[in-house]
Amino acid sequence: MQNISQSYIEDELREVESRFEAYLSTETPLIHKVAKYVISSGGKRIRPMLLIAASRMCGYKDRYHISLAAVIEFIHTATLLHDDVVDNAPLRRGKSSANIIFGNEAAVLVGDYLFAKSFKILSAFNNSDIIKAYSDATTLIAEGEVKELVKTADIKTTEEDYLDIIINKTAVLFACASQVGAIIAGKSNDYIKNLYDYGLNIGIAFQLMDDALDYTSDKEFGKFIGNDLKEGKFTLPLIHTMRKADDKERDIITEIIYKKKLTRQDLKTVLSFINDYGSIDYTASKAKDAVEKAKRNIDIFPDSEYKTSLINIANYVIERKL
Repeated sequence: MQNISQSYIEDELREVESRFEAYLSTETPLIHKVAKYVISSGGKRIRPMLLIAASRMCGYKDRYHISLAAVIEFIHTATLLHDDVVDNAPLRRGKSSANIIFGNEAAVLVGDYLFAKSFKILSAFNNSDIIKAYSDATTLIAEGEVKELVKTADIKTTEEDYLDIIINKTAVLFACASQVGAIIAGKSNDYIKNLYDYGLNIGIAFQLMDDALDYTSDKEFGKFIGNDLKEGKFTLPLIHTMRKADDKERDIITEIIYKKKLTRQDLKTVLSFINDYGSIDYTASKAKDAVEKAKRNIDIFPDSEYKTSLINIANYVIERKL
């Protein structure tokens, strides 16, 4: 299931793309060049899609949601630029990452610019609830990044630790997107909360599947298999394996994790343990649970083409190839 947006959303997504160009107009060409390189590198625009579908499902009739959707993607792009510098990642969506092409300094500074530009755009709305939603999300994202850094190569990382990290680092921006759709439409707190929870569960499922795919899809999703292991990231497949493994197996995995450079055999060894203990299936099952929760979160809304879009997005998250 590759096409997750219907024509009635695609028209508005094209407007979002046009808004990118307008907002990236600057006297500093490097800003436009770096930001455009990342933004146009093949992302699905799931977060803007969530905001558009959620706002329309809530009965929003105006056009300001286009700018808000552009801001969501700007913030997401800024986090990608910073992430790749922190991780020293060579690839992003199958292409050389921006820090490899333009250098770490440019990647960090353009990321900073996108954060600043986002809040300049938001200030024009003069809506404290919208500004609070975005500022809360960006604050939690930063906390999640720091928590992940602290937990690098920490063999004591628990499933609860991991979930806390991915909720902050990834899921809150999905939640912000869908929540803002309800806020801008003037819905009551119950509807805002349900759409926030919908987005949060979608974001959790998205990251769970992304972390499962890291151990199963060699370069198809723009990074080499086992990349998280090489970076010392304890994601759920590895956490589950460590929990199920015996003492000898845990010692072997721990020794590999602490190596400065992993060999192909090291990766093969860890993948063997992950497969033996069904850790990919376990991770995928957790993602499916989160998606089912997300669908229940929007039960309170009447059926519509936009509600169908939100259900399709939920299904897409767990249908990506394992």
